Amino acid sequence: MLHTVGPIVPDGRPTPVQRAALASCYASCLDAADAAALPSVAFCCISTGVFGYPKADAAATAVAAVRSWFAAHPATSVRLVVFNVFGAEDEALYRELLHA
Repeated sequence: MLHTVGPIVPDGRPTPVQRAALASCYASCLDAADAAALPSVAFCCISTGVFGYPKADAAATAVAAVRSWFAAHPATSVRLVVFNVFGAEDEALYRELLHA
């Protein structure tokens, strides 16, 4: 099992440093999954909810980070990434981003 804790954004306005930290959460987990030869990874909506990260911004950062990681790691063992969402709003955000 992999675990990560993302940045806390108490004012709901992430800074570039917080965006980079969130992207790093995804990349680090994918690095660990690849090192363990795992075929799949599931991510929840990291840093949203009580951590205060705005859902749309977090989703965009997540999808961009995962796409960037795969572009840099074409020979990875990871073949499937699941974005495990909390509700309909999150699902709609991810569906839109993933089909763009």
